[in-house]
Amino acid sequence: MIRVLIADDQDMVRTGFRMIVDASDDMEVVADVADGIDAVSKARELRPDVCLLDIRMPGMDGLEVTRQLAGPDVADPLKVVVVTTFDLDEYVHSALTGGASGFLLKDAGPALLLEAIRAAARGDALVSPQITVRLLQHFADAPAEDVPTVEEPAEPLTTRELDVVRAAARGCTNTEIGEELFLSLSTVKTHLAAVQNKIGARNRVEIAAWAWRNRVVTD
Repeated sequence: MIRVLIADDQDMVRTGFRMIVDASDDMEVVADVADGIDAVSKARELRPDVCLLDIRMPGMDGLEVTRQLAGPDVADPLKVVVVTTFDLDEYVHSALTGGASGFLLKDAGPALLLEAIRAAARGDALVSPQITVRLLQHFADAPAEDVPTVEEPAEPLTTRELDVVRAAARGCTNTEIGEELFLSLSTVKTHLAAVQNKIGARNRVEIAAWAWRNRVVTD
């Protein structure tokens, strides 16, 4: 079972998300809280597999909660999916550079919400399709201090690894990468793991950021 924590200051949103999650056979809600301070406390206590966080919450906003639970300096980070009403580039950028594994709009629908939870739980990242490439392109132009810290490759990436990186940077899921490149799912995961080790990235979001920043993918 995928254990999920929900943090949102609106009772109706928390209730709706709980109903969606609990109706799924492979996941359960372990806690729901109404503010950011409680979100950090409960998440550290319960260690859920995935945290669903709103951005605008009392006490501590979801971006700061994300940094405290999943940021670059966190030794044992949790998986975070930010779910918000606000499609603002600075929010998306801050969430993903802060360690989030996904970013969804609240009108994305139940199916995409569940898909994002499953993606985060297995180590993938899912961003609402309408903002994926727009967001990742920002990494190409962002100041260096605003981009997740990664290293130049310890050894050159293979041609196949570069193909996988380009697909990931366009927002493709592992399944879509496999279909596009005629690779098995396990092979895609192996390539991504190898790339992470070579460039010092912690997840596929940082791989995508590195790809745009270093012009591995440009359109």
